[in-house]
Amino acid sequence: MTTLTRRQRFQFPDMADWFDTIPGKFTMPSVRIEDYMEGDCYIVRAELPGMGPEDIDVVISDGVLTIQAERTEQNVDKNHSEIRYGAMSRSVTLPPSADEDDVKADYAKGMLTVRVGLGTDKMEAKHVEIKHDS
Repeated sequence: MTTLTRRQRFQFPDMADWFDTIPGKFTMPSVRIEDYMEGDCYIVRAELPGMGPEDIDVVISDGVLTIQAERTEQNVDKNHSEIRYGAMSRSVTLPPSADEDDVKADYAKGMLTVRVGLGTDKMEAKHVEIKHDS
């Protein structure tokens, strides 16, 4: 009878874990979000665990909502860490009828909720005349 032996892919077990995290080490962490319409509001919820409201900034400019946050690393000697530290950001385009003056944000249990009121006047599509030189 032949016995098959499974060989480990890497000589050093920790090397496989290191390769799995390469993209995370070289890219800026992104804020994970969900967005939806509820009544007359556009709602964006962002997952920001382990942060306080003082670590989070919400900015609206030119029809774009941007959530910026920064998690500061603790100065302790760690054996292992999978927590991402540093600045992170996420931007979403607001619906055309969004009222940038009607915005509320609250933060509870690691979730930021931003509510943007929707105006009643919806922008209609505009046709642009095409000029043709003969």
